[in-house]
Amino acid sequence: MAIILRESDIEKLATMEMALDAVEQAFRLKGEGNADNTPRRRCRLGKGFLHVMSASLPTLGVAGLKSYTTLEGKARFLVHLHSAADGMLLAVMEANKLGQIRTGAASGIAARYMARKGSSRLGIIGTGWQARAQLEGICAVFPVESIAAFSPTVENLEAFCNEMTAKLGVPVRPAATSEEAAREKDLVVTATTAKEPVLKGEWLAEGTHVTAIGANFLARRELDVDVVRRSACVIVDSSEQAMLESGDLASAAEAGEFYWEDARELATVVTGEYPGREDDREITLFKSHGIAMEDVALAARIYAAATKARIGEELDL
Repeated sequence: MAIILRESDIEKLATMEMALDAVEQAFRLKGEGNADNTPRRRCRLGKGFLHVMSASLPTLGVAGLKSYTTLEGKARFLVHLHSAADGMLLAVMEANKLGQIRTGAASGIAARYMARKGSSRLGIIGTGWQARAQLEGICAVFPVESIAAFSPTVENLEAFCNEMTAKLGVPVRPAATSEEAAREKDLVVTATTAKEPVLKGEWLAEGTHVTAIGANFLARRELDVDVVRRSACVIVDSSEQAMLESGDLASAAEAGEFYWEDARELATVVTGEYPGREDDREITLFKSHGIAMEDVALAARIYAAATKARIGEELDL
C-alpha cells in the first residue's frame, strides 16, 4: 500500500548525509548507463507554470516524477515514487524540503570532485531557501573555516548569517557586495533568482570552484560570460536540461566563449571518465539545474526510512 509523506515527515527522515550518498550513487549509476533522466518540461498557467520531470533508477528498483506549480511567487512540490518492478505507486511526498536538500547535496558532490583539496573559504551570493542547503552540502564535504554571504536585503542577510553560523558551527559574516563575497574564495556559490549576472569572472581567484544553481530559464543569468570563459572545466547535471534552461551557458555560447560540446555531465566525473579538475590553478564551474534523478534517488532513501519507522499515511489505490 502506498503512503503519503508530508513536509513534517521529510524533515524527520531526510538528512544531508543521506542526500549526499543518494545523489552520488545516482550520478554513478547514470555514468554507468543504469539510470535515465527526463528534463523538466513546463506548461504555462495563467500566472505561472506547471513543471514536470521524471527519472528511473532500475538498479535501485524505483522510478518517479516530480511535479510542481509556481504561481504568484508560491511553489508547491510533489514527488511520486513508483516501483520499477511492477509500476505500483510506493509513495507521494510533499517535496519542498526534499528538493532543497537534494540540490545542496548535488553541489556538495560536485565540489567533492571539482574543488581543490582543503578548500576552506566559501562565498555565497543569495540567502534564500536554497542557499541554506548549499552551505550544508558543501560544508559536509569540505573543511570550511569561513563563509561570506551577500544579499541586497539587509534584514535577510543578517538573519541568514546568524542562523547558519549557529547551524554549521562556522562563522558566516555579511559581505557588503557580491564582489566581496566572491573575491579570494576557494568556493563560490550563486543561489539567486537574478535575471542579470551577479558574479563576474574578474573577481575570481585562480583555483576557485564556482557552483551556480539559479537561472534555470534561458532568459536568466547569474554569471557573466567571463566566468564561463575562465572556467577550464564546465560540468552540468544534465546536458540536455542545460541546453533547455541555462541562460548562463547560452549567453557564453552566443558570445563565442563557450561550446556546448565542451560541457560534461557530473555523472562522467563521478565515474572517473572525465576529470573535474586537472590543476590547482584552474577555475571550475558546476552549473546545476536540479534534475529528477536526484529527487527520485533521495525519495527512495526517504521511503525506505519511512517504512522502517512506520511513518506515513496509508493511501489505498
